[in-house]
Amino acid sequence: MPRLVEGHLSSQGLSFALVASRFNSLIVEPLVAGATDAIVRTGGDPDAITLYRCPGAWELPQVVRQVVAAGGVDAVIALGAVIRGSTPHFDYVAGEAAKGIAAVAASADIPVSFGVLTTDTIEQAIERAGTKAGNKGFDAAMAAIETASLFRAIRGGGGGARRGKRAGG
Repeated sequence: MPRLVEGHLSSQGLSFALVASRFNSLIVEPLVAGATDAIVRTGGDPDAITLYRCPGAWELPQVVRQVVAAGGVDAVIALGAVIRGSTPHFDYVAGEAAKGIAAVAASADIPVSFGVLTTDTIEQAIERAGTKAGNKGFDAAMAAIETASLFRAIRGGGGGARRGKRAGG
């Protein structure tokens, strides 16, 4: 049987950076609250959360890159909302924000979680920011928490990761 290494949903002892856009704040503020709630509910210290604000989703990748480079946190959670309008602006902003954050995540030594809503309507955004479809900020934080714990386990730092026994071991 293979040895199992996985992360846990415990943020105890971890520090987090939330990078949130100001644009569409009606939607983004509940995402920030959801991410904070996830960290605190899983044992995290609210004082171990730093919130960085940027103008909009377009700026998120740049700020996330700077936060990762500055160090001092165990995970970064990008939060924003891009809602389709009547022009192609949505396609450019949503696509580039996603690609930019993914590029930072691919080269980072810490987890970078994507909590940016890309919706067709404001109603869809509201649903994903804490009503019918849950809170995607909460979900992004939970992914960051588990991945940060997994990174610690991979690096041999424990972090609460379970290691299954080998067959016969």
